[in-house]
Amino acid sequence: MDLIPTLLSLIGLAGLIATMVWVLVRGNNNRVTKLFVICQTSVIIWLISQLLKLFSANTEQFWISFVVGNVGISMFAPSWLMFAAEYSDYRNYLRKPCRVLPAISVIFFLCVITNPLHHNYYSVFEYRNIVCGRIYYLSQIVYYVLIFAGICLMFIKHSQSSRRMTSQSVLIAVAIAVPLCINTLSVVKIIRTEIELTPLFFAFSVVMVLIAISRYGLLNVNRIAINDTIDSIDSAVIVFDADDIMTYKNKYAETLISTATGASLDEVISAVKAKTGTELNKNLTSCELSFDGAYYNIRQNFCTNKKGERIASIIIVNNVSEYYELLNTEKKLSLEQERNRIAQEIHDSAGHTFTMISSLSRIIDSELAGRDIPAETVGYVREIDGLSRSGVTQLRCSINNLRSDEFMTSVTRAINTVTSAVRGVDIDVCTQGEEDESFAFCIKAVYDNTRETITNAMRYSGADRIDVIVKFRPDMLELYIFDNGHGCHSISENNGLRGIRERTEALGGTVKFSSVEGEGFTTIIKIPKK
Repeated sequence: MDLIPTLLSLIGLAGLIATMVWVLVRGNNNRVTKLFVICQTSVIIWLISQLLKLFSANTEQFWISFVVGNVGISMFAPSWLMFAAEYSDYRNYLRKPCRVLPAISVIFFLCVITNPLHHNYYSVFEYRNIVCGRIYYLSQIVYYVLIFAGICLMFIKHSQSSRRMTSQSVLIAVAIAVPLCINTLSVVKIIRTEIELTPLFFAFSVVMVLIAISRYGLLNVNRIAINDTIDSIDSAVIVFDADDIMTYKNKYAETLISTATGASLDEVISAVKAKTGTELNKNLTSCELSFDGAYYNIRQNFCTNKKGERIASIIIVNNVSEYYELLNTEKKLSLEQERNRIAQEIHDSAGHTFTMISSLSRIIDSELAGRDIPAETVGYVREIDGLSRSGVTQLRCSINNLRSDEFMTSVTRAINTVTSAVRGVDIDVCTQGEEDESFAFCIKAVYDNTRETITNAMRYSGADRIDVIVKFRPDMLELYIFDNGHGCHSISENNGLRGIRERTEALGGTVKFSSVEGEGFTTIIKIPKK
């Protein structure tokens, strides 16, 4: 009489073990696979308890078989719901309830092993004579709720994307509904057998679920690898079905598009328009748009079946800001190269011309020495020398400015750029105090004022030495420029000196020019910090 139940149990046990080995070999080592293996293990334990029942010879052995069976029973329902939540991507919504599920299993199992003390799980427990108690029926209700909730989650998973029934949905629903019906009929004593049929049908269920998920790729390592890869790339991937309903989007897409899976393509387009102000064409193949300071390339690919009918479309969004940055860098580099070329040509041509003029004027001045030549003529020659030398200085400063504006990063570098361009005059620069970013506002004005002052000294004063002192004070910047030229009786503020004053006063500063004939020229500039 026990031969058929034993064979059925062994067949179910062998099938479960084989499928579990298959999952461990073919599946990936992720949480979904682990939870599925736990479900299988719980049913295996349940089936083992049925074999123990068949070979029990007394009440004690019969009790042990029931304890072992309840280990599997208490494990299956919670692990099934946790598996369904993980598989259906509802784990974030059920995170807190899932933490409680193991505690439910432990509580009911404790009720089983302590039954001899309270007799509320099995009101009567004798060899081949079992009467279930109140806690037993309560546990069944809880387990039914958990299993049914898992079915709903998986059913929703496979039906919401296309808004229609799928083969996988049907397989999963049938796989779980059948053993629940058998268990219900057994509990109400409509079906009476030597062993429980429920674990056998749950073994059938696990195999059916495995067929469903393996047939459609859930535990297939290739699909897992592809999903993990798509989730980790820095591109948004969004999939729409033939009805233009979103069925999938990866993690990167979630950061760009707020619409949830199941939204229509029109809703996605509306969301994009609200965010970027640009309306997309549903049949676009490629376009670019920008928002939040970044540039994105959008491409859409259409998938067709053998009949040429569109069955899906895939939209891929790539952040191409880096390419725009590279393009701007390339343009800047090309511009810099062209500026350097022009600067070199100016240096080689105009610079050489100014230098030759200065050299020739000095030769003429030397030849005129001791001759009866009007002082006015000698003055003109010397003025030519001064103009040519100041022209060289201005030319060098302009070339530096043309080549690069990197010297505009600090007041000190701006002053050194001017003074390093001077030839034929000794210049000493003295810096006092510490410069910080608070002086950045006056860099350009200090550069222009220093250049103009030194140019005037070389052009008019006949100086062979210039001293520059820059002081960085807590509340202001002070700039002193002295030359040892011939000076003057009175100062007339021409365009150059007027420009120095206007630039300084525009920043809230003051300028003082002073000169004594034979003792050079002094410029004092003070600019308060903002």
